[in-house]
Amino acid sequence: MELKAPNGATRSRKVRGRGPGSGRGKTAGRGHKGQNARSGGGVRPGFEGGQMPLYRRVARRGFSNYPFKRSVVAVSIATVARHFEEGDTVTLEALKEKRLVRRNARFAKILSDGTLDKKLSVVGVDTSAGAREKIEKAGGSVTAGTPDDSSKTRDDVNNG
Repeated sequence: MELKAPNGATRSRKVRGRGPGSGRGKTAGRGHKGQNARSGGGVRPGFEGGQMPLYRRVARRGFSNYPFKRSVVAVSIATVARHFEEGDTVTLEALKEKRLVRRNARFAKILSDGTLDKKLSVVGVDTSAGAREKIEKAGGSVTAGTPDDSSKTRDDVNNG
């Protein structure tokens, strides 16, 4: 079977400058004289006829924190409780494996929305104060850093 475009989908290109009988002869659709009638004529992108162009009118001053933005993915404690078993270690990699955060996520934070009745060990994932309280109340622990860096507490990391 050969694929074919429907009738009228492809138009033949306009042939210009081939005499008065062609309908596009003489000036070839460029009109008479002027900048756009000349070869190489026309204006650059952003040109506004001599008016101060937009890219020069709009101020570009000051500092933007955008390149340094730290986007954090929020995960509720109820979701963590649903997907992890008793005694599991919750890390960013584990959250990615269970598809609770996207695989390109760089930071995640567990929020205290919901209940927790399992003993979980949270390593290297931020937690809100309420979530931390619920995790510790259930017998779990919250540690900052990577899993092999578990000797450090969150306060040690934050205070130098």
